[in-house]
Amino acid sequence: MAILFWVLAVVLMAIGLIGTVVPVLPGTTIILGAAVIHRIGMGKEHSLGVTALVGLLALTLLSYAIDAGAAYIGARRFGTTRWGIVGGIAGGIAGIFFGLPGIFFGPVIGAIAGELISGKALVKAGRAGWGTILGTIAGTIAKVIIGLGMVAIFLTNVPSPL
Repeated sequence: MAILFWVLAVVLMAIGLIGTVVPVLPGTTIILGAAVIHRIGMGKEHSLGVTALVGLLALTLLSYAIDAGAAYIGARRFGTTRWGIVGGIAGGIAGIFFGLPGIFFGPVIGAIAGELISGKALVKAGRAGWGTILGTIAGTIAKVIIGLGMVAIFLTNVPSPL
């Protein structure tokens, strides 16, 4: 039975790491779920302690905060106005209906459209889109690092099954 919980935890953590890059999957939540399932299945003597689980929960919440704020911060650093922010949010929502490319490019197109609607020149609107892209990339890199850190915490705090 122990092998089943180890395999389940490893598979879920691999899916979670993929989910840190793919916007549709809640990557760090899946990693946290894998650790909780392992703890429930293996018991407290053979799995993570409460402190490590609380740390994983804190990292999961941090990843959501970064995810929510990264594109916004990137856009603001490049001078995006309120119209660009609203356009980016609308583009992100609309992008969901166009698959993976829509999820990535929807906020950028929305931010540019919002800036153009507000009367900004195309070059300034393009800067808003560029800021959104850079913020999104920075947020994704941060989420990957957090996800890898969560897996490392799990692996270093759980006794070896062998």
